[in-house]
Amino acid sequence: MSKKGRVLVAMSGGIDSSVAAVMLHEQGYEVIGMTMKTWDYNSSGSSKKETGCCSLDSINDARNIAVDLGFPHYILDIREEFGDYVINHFTDEYLKGRTPNPCVLCNTHIKWDALLRRADKLGCDFIATGHYANVREEDGRYVISKGADEMKDQSYALWGVSQQSLSRTILPLGHLKKTQIREMAIERGFTDLVNKSESYEICFVPDNDYRGFLKRRVDGLEEKVAGGEFVLEDGTVVGTHEGYPFYTVGQRKGLGIALGFPVYVVEIQKEKNRVVLGTFDELSRDGMYVDQLIMGKYDGLSERMDTVTKVRYNDLGTPAVIEHVDNTMKVYFGKGVSAIAPGQAAVFYEGNDVIGGGWIKSSFRQAQHAVL
Repeated sequence: MSKKGRVLVAMSGGIDSSVAAVMLHEQGYEVIGMTMKTWDYNSSGSSKKETGCCSLDSINDARNIAVDLGFPHYILDIREEFGDYVINHFTDEYLKGRTPNPCVLCNTHIKWDALLRRADKLGCDFIATGHYANVREEDGRYVISKGADEMKDQSYALWGVSQQSLSRTILPLGHLKKTQIREMAIERGFTDLVNKSESYEICFVPDNDYRGFLKRRVDGLEEKVAGGEFVLEDGTVVGTHEGYPFYTVGQRKGLGIALGFPVYVVEIQKEKNRVVLGTFDELSRDGMYVDQLIMGKYDGLSERMDTVTKVRYNDLGTPAVIEHVDNTMKVYFGKGVSAIAPGQAAVFYEGNDVIGGGWIKSSFRQAQHAVL
């Protein structure tokens, strides 16, 4: 075995995870490649051609890299546990009037656990992925921090990885930018990876039509929820909609209603099958509650703390004061934040470091709630 140890690398067949495996191989680790099969496209009901991390082409691309460099490659079938946990949660959240984030859930509850279990069986000291983020040990805790490439940073998606899992995690790409990754692939003759398109869709919704997915997944859903009311914040009924699960907070397009001015979904009232519409200003909130917390840099907070908080993946972040109250984080923003959607992940940063994160439970306006 290599003096640096044996590492199990999650290889999707894309350029990032492939270069991560190449880097570790060149650094002297004993590399084993692993491609996870999370979803069967034939089960999606979509007519779109199979692409992305679960496709046969992607599995073959990952295997070819391993063959070229002379290290083993395996396929790990986690379709059953992925479906039971991630897809069921995705469906259930929409039926609760919330907006889920399945990719974060998959990272934190499925992929890392599945990799570590297989790593133990294969005698691997570490696992590695191609995420653009960094991990380090500090004061006895493992800290996730932003990647060097601000445009590709994926630290937001990793807040839920446990301390135990982070202790065995290597993130080779954290200090690099995408342009450098492309150059490395070209230098090593993997030009096909450079020209390969990247998918940003949810893997089990390949046509990006989550409404159609829900209709296929839940028998009779359309009939059960059709005919709900569009209302304004004062309760004025302004129209009917197709059913509350088919709308998300912040949505503007596809509402099928014209009021003479731009309107957005500002709230979903599941129990009444109501979708509340409002102006862009009415979409803004001053704070929120976040639960199901997992702390990163600190085990917990004994007092209020200034942070930058993200409420969605592509959010630049907003200055916020956070306070740890029992099992919930109370967050107050210095300025209003638009489209805070219950069900999405909220991640708290101190500089580049992830303090922790959780799932957005609810939001509020300052006038409706005492501030911190």
